[in-house]
Amino acid sequence: MEPILTVERLSVTFDRYGQGLSRTGVSAIRELSLTVEPGRVTAVVGESGSGKSLLAHAIFHLLPGNARMEGTIFYDGAPLTARRAAELRGREISLIPQGVTYLDPMMKIGGQLRRGRRDVAARTRCREALERYGLGPEVEEMYPFELSGGMARRVLIASAVMDAPRLIVADEPTPGLDARAAKRILGHFRELAEEGAGVLFITHDLELACAAAHKILVFQEGRRVDEVPARCFQTGEGLTHPYSAALWRAMPRNWPEV
Repeated sequence: MEPILTVERLSVTFDRYGQGLSRTGVSAIRELSLTVEPGRVTAVVGESGSGKSLLAHAIFHLLPGNARMEGTIFYDGAPLTARRAAELRGREISLIPQGVTYLDPMMKIGGQLRRGRRDVAARTRCREALERYGLGPEVEEMYPFELSGGMARRVLIASAVMDAPRLIVADEPTPGLDARAAKRILGHFRELAEEGAGVLFITHDLELACAAAHKILVFQEGRRVDEVPARCFQTGEGLTHPYSAALWRAMPRNWPEV
């Protein structure tokens, strides 16, 4: 199966300026390679600051101005340049960002999901997307400040998947959601994969990664240190790096009984 997304030797460095004109580079991602296949959910797990969210922004070329990126990113077999990412974003490729501040505070939710379209088909897809994530039609007429944190997060997810993208990058999509809602959304990610999409699910929650993903990539200090089928974290067998084994031992189900 050909990957829908391929990242080859990606490095991201931030310029830090000192006194005068001195400049030093701080490496945040180092020589990172990965693939996401259509029809599968790939999870990225690791500690805070390991480069997980930075990976999502690098894929979409949304890095800040003081960041330098090296390496190559391919989408559907062709280089995913900044220009191509801008053309495809919101259509074929979608980012579910970590922060709910990505919603436009001055526009009603319905208008944001429809991206200004007012035809019957767009209105129907909007309503269906909201309903899929447990939101009623009244949400269309609400502004972001009228939503709870959990509702806003579900709106972001609905917005990202409304037009059936082929690649979905979900950056910590479940904080603020109760366990039941989080599992329901992860079930939807599996459904989207079964419909042919490739999903890159970025999370610090290893239990959720095991529940949703087909394979799991483990990040530590900006590097990928392990890549295993999700079932390896059920038993602990097949984990090739000490950090992966430590994550497995830290899962509540593996705590020793007192």
